[in-house]
Amino acid sequence: MSEIVLAGSGLVKRFGPTVALNGVDLAVGRAETVAIMGPSGSGKSTLLHCLAGIVRPDAGAVHLLGQRIDDLGERRRSALRRTRFGFVFQHGELLPELPAEENVALPLMLGGTARRAAVAAARTWFGPLGLAGMEGRRPGELSGGQAQRVAIARALATRPAVVFADEPTGALDQQTGHDTMRLLVEATRHNDASLVVVTHDPNVAAWCDRTVEVRDGRLLAPSGAA
Repeated sequence: MSEIVLAGSGLVKRFGPTVALNGVDLAVGRAETVAIMGPSGSGKSTLLHCLAGIVRPDAGAVHLLGQRIDDLGERRRSALRRTRFGFVFQHGELLPELPAEENVALPLMLGGTARRAAVAAARTWFGPLGLAGMEGRRPGELSGGQAQRVAIARALATRPAVVFADEPTGALDQQTGHDTMRLLVEATRHNDASLVVVTHDPNVAAWCDRTVEVRDGRLLAPSGAA
């Protein structure tokens, strides 16, 4: 594997009596794309949430570029999620009242960039992602595929180390989903970002360098190099 960017070791997470993760180890290399697959309730989304600093594991550790992040306070983990991580969700989660360019600029503005500069930076993503001319459209004026491309641009706007995508094509038809995954993989690699995708769809996983499978809170596939 290339330089390890993100690593979870011995991750355990419980929700009451339910053990969602039971000693999971997973390392992700620089610009590597990894698919996490598994049936509903297997622990794959919990694994993503622990790796992304959204929830703290009950045991184990998460390191980003060699720095431990799971033991940081909520404020510092929140800042980390805004600056070093990007997120693409199943339904995009765009703010309906904002035009596309401001949705993309939002993480930059939250990080302290002035609005004008943030919007100017956001606009640079529209051409490469096939969205030229749509900068001023609101989410309700975009197709599902267009909205997901805006979400990809937003995820990459801060030049993150890792992009997390949770069922990014789940709300799209097959062809649009194919196009969205191609753009997501190409854009993250082009920006030297790693990509972690949670999916139940083998066609989505096929876009990734490596697939690991989660069952009953454990990895069935090895987490070594592809």
